[in-house]
Amino acid sequence: MDIFKIFRQVPPIMPISADADTLKQEYRYWRTRILYSTMIGYALFYFVRKNISIAMPVMESELGISKADLGLFLTLSGVLYGVSKFINGFIGDQVNPRYFMAVGLLLSALMNFMFGLSHAVVTFGLFWLFNGWFQGMGFPPCANSLTHWFRPSERGVKFAIWNTSHSVGASLVLVLTGYLVSYSWRLVFFVPGLLAVLGALFIINRVRNTPESLGLPPIEKFGNDSEHVSENTSELSDIEFKQFIKKYVFRNPYIWILSVANFFLYTVRYVILDWGPTFLKEMKGVELHHAGWIVGGYEVFGILGMLAGGWIMDHVFKGRGGRACFIYMMTCALSIVIFWKLDTQSMLINAALLCLIGFSIYGPQSMVGIIAANLATKRAAATAIGVTGFFGYASTVLSGWGLGYLVDHGGWNIGFLALSISATVATVLFAFTWNARYFQYKKNA
Repeated sequence: MDIFKIFRQVPPIMPISADADTLKQEYRYWRTRILYSTMIGYALFYFVRKNISIAMPVMESELGISKADLGLFLTLSGVLYGVSKFINGFIGDQVNPRYFMAVGLLLSALMNFMFGLSHAVVTFGLFWLFNGWFQGMGFPPCANSLTHWFRPSERGVKFAIWNTSHSVGASLVLVLTGYLVSYSWRLVFFVPGLLAVLGALFIINRVRNTPESLGLPPIEKFGNDSEHVSENTSELSDIEFKQFIKKYVFRNPYIWILSVANFFLYTVRYVILDWGPTFLKEMKGVELHHAGWIVGGYEVFGILGMLAGGWIMDHVFKGRGGRACFIYMMTCALSIVIFWKLDTQSMLINAALLCLIGFSIYGPQSMVGIIAANLATKRAAATAIGVTGFFGYASTVLSGWGLGYLVDHGGWNIGFLALSISATVATVLFAFTWNARYFQYKKNA
């Protein structure tokens, strides 16, 4: 018996015999369904990935696990997640997203159940390491679905809408687990794990493969979008394409500046998201259920930062996203220093500062990929985004184990010094991209 049969792509079926209006209604129904179902499904991946941040302070006190060990869980899982996301990206283009995504979520749920039942540091690390791999099965099928159901000319807006699932999932799980941890830290893994199982069933019920598998015309033909010609037709030979990649990605200094900046940007993002409940409790005396709301607010304001950043890049700086990123990161660095140095236990003030950091960090986080794609031109966009993205995932070495080690040996003051330096380095690096704009290589696009 071929157990991998469910992962095979569904072949096209006989096209539906219907008039244009009926086809339009069918497409509208399925496009809406694919968009909201993949958004909900991916948000639930965060339920079984970012729930650990609320549990860490209690695990540290109850089980005697050091911050360095907790940080190591985050680092190993994050690095493996980046590798998994890269490898599963190739696989995701060749499988049925309906089952591939659902199985990934089920396996992540299983790792959460096993983590919640564990008692030893080794088993904690092992199960969270495997969780990192299975988490990498979430994004590729979503990207596969969105590119099959939405035309190239509209993917920018649709991907932006879909991308809010990251922050929605992270904020909701922080609020939920903030209450669960008061009963038991193990519930922080059991309850989200159960919700993920239900989410996997939801994905199987809602998601489908390609339009052609439902008897609908391909999106390019349905939309009468001439862009599909340039998207599906290569004008370069293999050798010419490799030379193009080498010149406009690997020999493009802007791509490497953006990549290193992304490393430090993601360091700040993940420190707040993963360690936020811990330092709010230990530095500011905030109860964990309140800390969950505050870090959830950080994510919500991040959504606003993303949406505002895209508008500012297009309408204020006319495609020069590096300028917007510089201003965002300068604001972020100042906000971190104020949060660190301001001696106040006011939950309102501390929440406002973290929300400002969230707004400031998610703006450039969403723009880095767009800037890289514009600089490398459409022919090398995916490769450029892959390079900057890998540096982002690699940041967990610093934001996870690195920060845990620093705080264990020097307290939160040294931790926030490292965080402030990271934000400042990212700010300086974005300054070097001040004049970078898509038209610089437009003749090769």
